Amino acid sequence: MELAYIFGRLVFSITSNVYQKKLSHTGLHPFYIVATTYFVLSLLAAPLLGIIEISALNHAFWLNVLLASVLDVGGWMFLVLSLSKTDISVFGPLNAYKVIFSLLLAVVFLNEIPSTLGLAGVAIIIIGSFFLTPAAKSVSANRIFSLLKDKGVQARFLSIALFSIGTIFLKNSVVDGGPLATLVCWSLIGLPLVLISNLIFLTEGVKADLTASRKHIHTIFMIGIMVFVMQYFTLLLLSKMLVAYALALFQFGMVIQVFVGYKVFNEKYIARKLLACLVMMLGSMLVLMAKT
Repeated sequence: MELAYIFGRLVFSITSNVYQKKLSHTGLHPFYIVATTYFVLSLLAAPLLGIIEISALNHAFWLNVLLASVLDVGGWMFLVLSLSKTDISVFGPLNAYKVIFSLLLAVVFLNEIPSTLGLAGVAIIIIGSFFLTPAAKSVSANRIFSLLKDKGVQARFLSIALFSIGTIFLKNSVVDGGPLATLVCWSLIGLPLVLISNLIFLTEGVKADLTASRKHIHTIFMIGIMVFVMQYFTLLLLSKMLVAYALALFQFGMVIQVFVGYKVFNEKYIARKLLACLVMMLGSMLVLMAKT
């Protein structure tokens, strides 16, 4: 059953990323796109409140789901910002860095010392990043540094960091309250948080985006539905396996994202990016093996 959850999660994640990227190309601000997504999430979650025993949820659950919501709102904002600035065939392979962040979190919070195999996996993931940049003379001296200077890549790393930390609190929420209660509360708590964020960061207001988004209502609702289902699959996975395993298994979607970038957005240097995927997947597998 876990394989079905993983497959479903990958399909809905990649498809939602494609529509989010397309929507960002219409002129809508990435932060506003996230706000519309959470609006749809709340519409889907609100009717489910009636089947959840709110009184049975303990204080630990509420604290964990609140922290997860705060981190994930930030993660989504930087994720869509990255999609608006970066090729999806680069965006996808960078998912491998989730494994590195999960390893760093284990060091900081669990005092785990990475094994030689785990460190080798991290090094291979970083080396794989070398192949994500074109073989142009202007960047051949230090392609990885050139990659790291990209604003979209920086936003992607921020989203990965926030999601990686948030996953720890999500897993705790699932343990305390179950996947459905976590999904509903995560969705509803996230809406006011993302609205406040839009008020703070979109200093020019959202009136123009509100007007422009009317032409994209169908796409907005599709994204919200896909994210809702994807998040439920994620929570089901977290209820059945370790966080590190779930993060590592999600990496296999990077190859699909490279092909999507080529077919849907006509992105270039696909052969190099596929090579980067294979190298980074190998690094992810080594990290996973080191955790067993």
